[in-house]
Amino acid sequence: MQQRMTALQTEALAALEKASTPKEMEDWRVAYLGRKGPMAQLLRGLGSLEPEERRSAGALANDLKTLLESALQDKQASHHDTAAAAMAESQRIDVTLPGRPVATGRLHPTTRMLRELNDAFGAMGFQVIEGPEVEWDYYNFEALNIPQEHPSRDLWDTLWVDYQTKEGQRSMLLRTHTSPMQVRYMEKHQPPIRIVSPGKVYRYEATDATHEWHFFQFEGLAIDTDITFADLKGTLYEFARRIFGVDRKVRFRCDYFPFVEPGAEMAIDCFLCNGKGCRICGESGWIEIMGAGMVHPKVLEGVGYDPAVYTGYAFGMGVERIAMLKYGIDDVRHFYANDLRFLRQFSGTR
Repeated sequence: MQQRMTALQTEALAALEKASTPKEMEDWRVAYLGRKGPMAQLLRGLGSLEPEERRSAGALANDLKTLLESALQDKQASHHDTAAAAMAESQRIDVTLPGRPVATGRLHPTTRMLRELNDAFGAMGFQVIEGPEVEWDYYNFEALNIPQEHPSRDLWDTLWVDYQTKEGQRSMLLRTHTSPMQVRYMEKHQPPIRIVSPGKVYRYEATDATHEWHFFQFEGLAIDTDITFADLKGTLYEFARRIFGVDRKVRFRCDYFPFVEPGAEMAIDCFLCNGKGCRICGESGWIEIMGAGMVHPKVLEGVGYDPAVYTGYAFGMGVERIAMLKYGIDDVRHFYANDLRFLRQFSGTR
């Protein structure tokens, strides 16, 4: 029995020495330590020995089994350490190599344009205010000289909220412009007032290259004694120079808006052709950028201001439209398509 154990030990250790992969080691374990292996057969054969011989042979057999198991564990641990060292060497980081460039975030072009507009008017003494996007009919229309059933409401394709008064009238909506904030501010403050109100607005209309159902609008208001149309022109001329360059020319033409009188549209000379006419300006040499005018006396009366004492002007523009003109973007839908190829073109952190 002792000779069999010695032979088995020599044979098993020699076979284990040749095993070099985890699979070969597992095959060795099954072959020598498995239920059908020689070690199991040797242990079963102890029952045929005399009691005294069985006791000594059993101790030797257990020592042999422990030896083989320990040898297998040492072999597996050594293989694991060798494999780990090889992996660490093959995947080690060369700290002398230059680091990989980190992709930095960029501001959305609309956000950049909003900040430029805020900076331009902030330098002229205007305060930035914001308000709710879900608005009351009163602030969005009635307080701005647009009463119920007035045909001028057709100028704004309104998205109404499912809320009605006791009389059955729809009274809440997604604001169609940021002018309601002007009324809200005037209700709580006395002149002099100089504010701008940027924010998202909503229109129920089909989308195309120049129209979106939601976009950002930027509106301004100034109220004080002795404000004239000349103050409006001077302010907007300075705005055009700050945003589009010091060589810009401006043009004002009559237009209609219910909450101003007189009303006007403002255009700048085309920065691409310098007023000679091209496809950008429709061969006219001018590009319309906003509407403006002197605040209607009824709007002033509605917030408790005396039109005989106070006058003011208001203006409004689409932020994406200004960005399209400044950056040469040909489709307003690019702003909301989340296309990284488009967004990566606008670097910087302004």
